Amino acid sequence: MKVVIAMDSFKGSISSLEAAEAVGEGIRRAHPNAEIVSLPLADGGEGTVDALIASLGAERVCATVSGPLGEAVTAEYGLKDGLAVMEMAAAAGLPLVPVEKRDGVSASTYGVGEMIAHALHKGCRRFVMGIGGSATTDGGMGMLQALGFSFLDAEGREVGRGAKALPFVASISSKDAMPELQEAEFSIACDVNNPLCGPRGSAAVYGPQKGLKDIESTDAHMASYARICASFTGKDMREYPGAGAAGGLGFGFLTFLNATLHSGVDLVLDTVGIDDALDGADIAVTGEGRIDAQTAMGKAPGGVAKRAKARGCRVIAFSGCVTEDARAVNQHGIDAFFPIMRAPVTLEEALDKENARRNLADTAEQVFRLL
Repeated sequence: MKVVIAMDSFKGSISSLEAAEAVGEGIRRAHPNAEIVSLPLADGGEGTVDALIASLGAERVCATVSGPLGEAVTAEYGLKDGLAVMEMAAAAGLPLVPVEKRDGVSASTYGVGEMIAHALHKGCRRFVMGIGGSATTDGGMGMLQALGFSFLDAEGREVGRGAKALPFVASISSKDAMPELQEAEFSIACDVNNPLCGPRGSAAVYGPQKGLKDIESTDAHMASYARICASFTGKDMREYPGAGAAGGLGFGFLTFLNATLHSGVDLVLDTVGIDDALDGADIAVTGEGRIDAQTAMGKAPGGVAKRAKARGCRVIAFSGCVTEDARAVNQHGIDAFFPIMRAPVTLEEALDKENARRNLADTAEQVFRLL
């Protein structure tokens, strides 16, 4: 029996790696000779770097970079065979800024560019980047500044960082841009389709949660910045679905770095090589903290189920809890799902790492004894 374990994390409890290890333990109790392939997963959002490091056996690298408001932060990413796996939130994420200090016009993606530059200096030329959870609305300008692009005012001076600098951009120079960028490939995990500007743009939709107050002016300044970028590069990506992601960081990647945007789940599954792993498999095991009707819609378990069914595998899912509408996943490739709770407990007890690990292993064991 060949089993592919492709678990997402149980948020607030155990990581995707810990979940996969627990399921593997349970399976081996029931079938000691089972061939098990374990691929911890995420959906392109929080936890993606940790999951990909575990799945790929990548090196964990630390870089000291500028945080959203310029303070030094330690950003971690994974590195293996010229591939870097990153989350922009490690350098410019909203959780890095206390609520009372959130400043949508000052926050910058400069640290994201520093993280990329760090990997380029290590010889990396392929990047997988999750861009959810940003504290910024700078159109990716900060990232590009850190990579050597210059954004100049009418007098030829650097305009500074953050959304507050956008209205002063009059010209752009790439003469100091890192030459390594010419060889780099960027695959971006992006699950939003917002354009850069307008009522569905980066400032209007996501600005308020980042402390951005003058939405209308920021949107107008972003549009002006985007026109100059389009004139400089010959590419107008303002309306491209996802250009408004992460405060316009999607626009920066698309316009200057020839990046491609992908569904987060599909990008992660392709990066870990799920299709090759599923070849010859009898059963795929997936899961997450809660299974509901949305599990099959853009989340890791749904992506696993789709790929597994295409190869004739049965699909089993485990979760901490399920909702009344969870049966919907049975129509999208998950043959059966099993909540792991074994007795009434408090929420704190349910989330306890050791309890969750033990419950998951024990449930997996009993399911695979039946199989």
